[in-house]
Amino acid sequence: MSPEVQYLTIHGHRRAFVKMGQGPAVLLLHGLGCDHTTWLPVIRALARRYTVIAPDLLGHGRSAKPRADYSVGGYANGMRDLLTVLGVDKVTVVGHSLGGGVAMQFGYQFPERTERMILVAPGGLGPEVSPAIRAITLPGSGHALSVLTLPGVRHLGRAGLRTLAASGLSKARDLDEVAEILESFKDPQARAAIRHVVRAVVDWRGQVVTMVDRAYLTQAMPMLVIWGAQDSVIPVRHAGVAAQIAPGATVEVIRNAGHFPHKDHPQRFVKIVNDFIRTTEPAAYHRGRWRNLLKNGKQTPLPAAVASLQAEDIA
Repeated sequence: MSPEVQYLTIHGHRRAFVKMGQGPAVLLLHGLGCDHTTWLPVIRALARRYTVIAPDLLGHGRSAKPRADYSVGGYANGMRDLLTVLGVDKVTVVGHSLGGGVAMQFGYQFPERTERMILVAPGGLGPEVSPAIRAITLPGSGHALSVLTLPGVRHLGRAGLRTLAASGLSKARDLDEVAEILESFKDPQARAAIRHVVRAVVDWRGQVVTMVDRAYLTQAMPMLVIWGAQDSVIPVRHAGVAAQIAPGATVEVIRNAGHFPHKDHPQRFVKIVNDFIRTTEPAAYHRGRWRNLLKNGKQTPLPAAVASLQAEDIA
């Protein structure tokens, strides 16, 4: 059985979320076009040790889909408010894809409430991203999505994507997830929300929001990066970038996994998360230390690989 979905209204907008388990709080943030159900393969195992909170981000799943602020900063604020209403002061924040970008922004905006960051194939480490996501930023993408989600076209598209996903081709392994996202786009409000989300973080050249210039702040916070070796949405080489810009981070690349390693290998994923939380002390915010990092961090040159990525983005 799936965990019970609960609802809260904050700032006039309905927020859907799952909350289960006891222990230190772990906040699970899903990726673009997904919802809390992406975490179902791991929620119950994690809830044996932690209080797990898995929301549907605004514009996704069963949460409201208003005309609103869909930036990563806006999402971070929304998570702060949700946790406050739930009476949760501090969390280990786990973010996948877009949710990884939100997790990094949450840690940046609210270090006093962040014990650890766990990033799963996150956005924000380089410009490269799937052409399909970049296409959503182009003129006419709204009309194209509405055509793709017409009943007959949508059903045919889902069947084709699932057939490709079952083919065994490494580049097609994530297409069953894409099929589920396509199905969610039958709701016009969901399509509009997704376009707002994508345009806040991506343009036709790729990702425009980055944490690279603030990565030095992770000196004050344990960070784990998990990636699937066959990720076809955000390239696994960004995991190497994470290792360079945050030398203290733990990086795990899971073989035979795509953009959703928590679904491809849930037991392996849970073990990695459990081991990381067990072996790291939660960050303790100290304003003086944070101030010194902010004053001195920008003086550290970026690694060559990161500078190269930035140059590619500008070009």
